[in-house]
Amino acid sequence: MELPEHLLFEQLANGLPSSITLPAAALERVAINRAYLDEKLKQGKVHYGINTGFGSLCNVVVSNDELSLLQENLVCSHACGFGEMVPVEIVRWMLFLKIKGLCGGYSGVRTIIVERLVDFYNKGIIPVVFEQGSLGASGDLAPLAHLSLPLLGKGKVHYKGEIVDSIVALKAEGIEPIALAAKEGLALLNGTQFMSSYASWALVAAKRLSGWADLIATLSGEGFMMKADPFHPRIHTLRPHAGQIKTAENVRHYLAGSTLQQQYKEQVQDPYSFRCVPQVHGASKDALGFFESVVTTEVNAVTDNPLVLHDEDTIVSGGNFHGQPLALQLDFLAIAMAELANISERRTYLLVSGQRGLPPFLAPSAGLNSGFMIAQYTAASIVSQNKQYCTPASVDSIVSSNGQEDHVSMGANAATKLYKVMQNVQRVLAIELLCAAQALDFRRPEKTSEALEKIHSALRAQVSFMDKDRVLHEDMIVAEKFLDKELESYL
Repeated sequence: MELPEHLLFEQLANGLPSSITLPAAALERVAINRAYLDEKLKQGKVHYGINTGFGSLCNVVVSNDELSLLQENLVCSHACGFGEMVPVEIVRWMLFLKIKGLCGGYSGVRTIIVERLVDFYNKGIIPVVFEQGSLGASGDLAPLAHLSLPLLGKGKVHYKGEIVDSIVALKAEGIEPIALAAKEGLALLNGTQFMSSYASWALVAAKRLSGWADLIATLSGEGFMMKADPFHPRIHTLRPHAGQIKTAENVRHYLAGSTLQQQYKEQVQDPYSFRCVPQVHGASKDALGFFESVVTTEVNAVTDNPLVLHDEDTIVSGGNFHGQPLALQLDFLAIAMAELANISERRTYLLVSGQRGLPPFLAPSAGLNSGFMIAQYTAASIVSQNKQYCTPASVDSIVSSNGQEDHVSMGANAATKLYKVMQNVQRVLAIELLCAAQALDFRRPEKTSEALEKIHSALRAQVSFMDKDRVLHEDMIVAEKFLDKELESYL
C-alpha cells in the first residue's frame, strides 16, 4: 500500500496493510524541509529543541558540534516507559502514524529517518514500547522514545516471534544504526502517535463491534420472543438521531422473513434492553461518528514541535503535541462502547431468567445442570470493571518539567483504558451471542430470518448446543474470537 496523502479509515477497515511505500511527493517534501533547516542552522540562531535543551531547559543553548549528541541523549533519557508492553498491533499503528506525520514535511527530519521507519514496519522490526509514561502532552514522549530507540541500535524489538535487542534484528536485516541530526530526536518524540494509535485501533474495532451488537441484540430478541413494534420506522423519524435510525434499520433488516415474528406475543411491551436498542446502540453510533471525525483530523495532522515552516521562512514553537482533542474523545468512546456491554449484559440476564418459555439459565434439566448461570455472572463482573475504567482520565492534569509543562491531557491513560474497555465489550457480546444461540435452539422448529440463521449456523459449526454442563470458558473463548471477524464475512 502506498502511504495515502490523506488517510481515511475506510482505507484501513480490515486493519493495517502488511507493507507500505512512500510517495515520491512525500519524500520530496521531507527533503526540501530538511534542506531549509540545515540552511537556518548555519545562521547561528537559537531555536527550541534544535540547539537548546528541552522542557524547562529551553534556555540552555547547545553548541553545533554537540547537536547530534543532544538528540541521542533526548531519545535515551526519555525512554522511561514502565508497565505492560504495548500490544504489537498498536505499535505497528504507532510506526504507521509516525511515518505519516513526518511525511507532512514540517518536522525537519532527513528522508533516511522516514525510510528507516518504513523498513522497520515492512520487515517486522517492531519496537518494544510500554503502556505507562506519557502525560499526553509535549507529545507521547516516553512511548515514542522507546519507538525510536531501535533507530540508534538501542532498546528491544519484536522480531520473528521473539523479543531481541534491536541491534540483533538490525544486523540480521543488514541495517546500520543512524546517528541523529539536529531536531530529529525531538521530531520523533514530539507527537500524539501513542494516543492516536490506540484511537485508530479502537475506531476500527468499535465499528466492527457496533455492527455485531445490533445483530446479537436481534438474535437475542428472537430467542426472547421480542416484538418488532419498537423498530417501526416512524418512531425513529420522529426522533431523527442518525445512529438511532440506522440501528432500527439494521434490526428490521435482520428480522425480515422471520417466522418467529409471526408467532403470537402475549406481552404488551418488552424490557428496555430490547425495546430501546435503537436509542442506546444509536447513541453509541453517534458518539463513534464524532470520534472518527476527530481521529481522522489527528492522523492527518503534524503534531510535533517546533514546526519548520519552510514555506513561510520561519521556525515556530507551539502546542500541536497536546493531546486534549484526543483525550476527551478517548474517554467519550470508552463510555459509549461500555454502554453496548451494559445493555448486552441485561439481555443476557433476561435470557437466563427462565421467562417466556425458556428454561432457567437456558439449561436442559435445570437443577442437575446450571447452564449459563455463571456466564451471566462473568458478564456482570466485566461490565462492572468497565464502569471503573470509564472514569475519565482527561479531567486530570499534573504539572511537569518545573512548571513549563503545566497542563497535560492524560490522553495516554485514556487510550490504554479504552483498549481494555474494547476487549471487555467484545467478551460481553460473546457471552450474549452464546446465550442467544442457545435460546434460539429452544424455539425450534420455528426459524428466524435468513441472516440470523446464517450467523447461528456459523457459530454452531464451532460451538455446539449445550445439552449438558461443560467447561463454558472454552466456548466463550471461541465466541470471542468469532467476533474478531467482520460480521459481513459470515453473511
